[in-house]
Amino acid sequence: MLITFVVAYLLVTITIGLLAARRVHNARDYMVAGRSLPLYMNVATVFATWFGAETVLSVSATFAKDGLSGIPGDPFGASVCLVIAALLFARLFYRMNLLTIGDFYKQRYGKGVEVLTSVAIVLSYLGWTSAQMTALGLVIHVLSGGALDLTTSILAGACVVLVYTIFGGMWSVAFTDLFQTVVILIGLTLVAVLVGDLAGGAGKVISQAAADGKFAFFPSDAPGWWAMAGAFFAFAFGSIPQQDVFQRMTSAKDEKTAVRGTIIGGLIYFCFAFVPIFIAYAAVVADPAVAKLFDAEDAREIQRILPDLVLGKMPLWAQVMFFGALLSAILSTASGALLAPTSLFTENVLRPFVRMGDKQFLLTLRIILVTFTAGALLFALNSKSTMYEMVQNAYNVTLAGAFIPLLAGAYWKRATTQGALFSIILGIGCWFGASQVAAEAMVPPNLVGFFASIIGMVLGSLAPQLIGNQGHSIEAALRHAQQAAHAHHGGHGGTHGGAHGGSHGGAPRH
Repeated sequence: MLITFVVAYLLVTITIGLLAARRVHNARDYMVAGRSLPLYMNVATVFATWFGAETVLSVSATFAKDGLSGIPGDPFGASVCLVIAALLFARLFYRMNLLTIGDFYKQRYGKGVEVLTSVAIVLSYLGWTSAQMTALGLVIHVLSGGALDLTTSILAGACVVLVYTIFGGMWSVAFTDLFQTVVILIGLTLVAVLVGDLAGGAGKVISQAAADGKFAFFPSDAPGWWAMAGAFFAFAFGSIPQQDVFQRMTSAKDEKTAVRGTIIGGLIYFCFAFVPIFIAYAAVVADPAVAKLFDAEDAREIQRILPDLVLGKMPLWAQVMFFGALLSAILSTASGALLAPTSLFTENVLRPFVRMGDKQFLLTLRIILVTFTAGALLFALNSKSTMYEMVQNAYNVTLAGAFIPLLAGAYWKRATTQGALFSIILGIGCWFGASQVAAEAMVPPNLVGFFASIIGMVLGSLAPQLIGNQGHSIEAALRHAQQAAHAHHGGHGGTHGGAHGGSHGGAPRH
């Protein structure tokens, strides 16, 4: 009976996605929903994209095992990321009229930096997308009662996400996110009440967590502080230069909505992330035998805490609500995690070398989407990390190689192409090197890369410029975007005119 409800839910989701696809007329519609989402839809896309499988299954289980000290990255760092992105970058990105975050690097530093950062960002998505694929497969495997093995289940889940994303792009993501947000909020709240009652009430769960030291957040020694900083920085800064964050901000109908929607979505995310955390710990209080999963050799086993509890002890309606909410969280995040790197790779890695009209560009986007899905599937099928670990590792790439060029490009006038190149190469090189030879050192490899990235930017920008500056200032980019917007408004009726707005015109070069 449960599997029937779940199949029906998946069919409804696919239908919504396909209906939304009718709004796609050009690449701009496909990638940023024509920059027309109202506040409530913008909030939903921010929340639903961030609230993924790792939040429900992995972060909650990690708290049950290690307490707050085990989850500084998510929800704490992840929520801070959205607030910083809204306050520091939302208005700027919106005014620059960019199609992808790679376009920022292109305008500020030139084609070389555009391609390098875009490749780094695209690669970072493999881990995040794979985490969602793994979760979707885990749910289908559990619901089938083992009739489908995990590999087959992961493949089946990937096909569902691919079907509705490939046709509608950001429009499908936006409409399904809205639907899925409602299901997540209602479903998990009802399950939390039920599981809390099983454990003897919310007061007992919270007092037990306090007695077990689960609310101890700050480490007691220097290595602990460094480890916490590494995890926090990976999410708080490493997830800012990501295409999915960019797409949600720039899909809003205006810059005020972009700022408000991202902040509100981030705050709702932070508050609601504690609901699955409560459910997971209530499960341990209700049945202490669940804690034996913490000792499993395969780290992924702890992610079974909630599905096993719900299937074993909940009535059918609660099972439907929980798995509906869980599938909503996974599908909404997975669709965004597929569309973002697809957009970035096609626009900023492929397009600089291949001339395409809008129809060919739209076709290429869909081909790359299928290709990236296949790559993420391979990664998912061969990884034994928890989803939380997968996501954190994904953000290490962008923390070391993309955040400092973005921040300096936006707020430091002396940042140059040479500085950006030094920052990317030193940052990623030192992070990768440290992770290979000193992975267990007190200072985590991702922070080694982050500090190296800062040094590379400063030294590269202030030293004699052996590599000529190929970009232009933020002021020049904003002037050009305004001119292009006026031209398109006159000729095509606002933001829907043309696939690329102001980001591809011949902006002045210094």
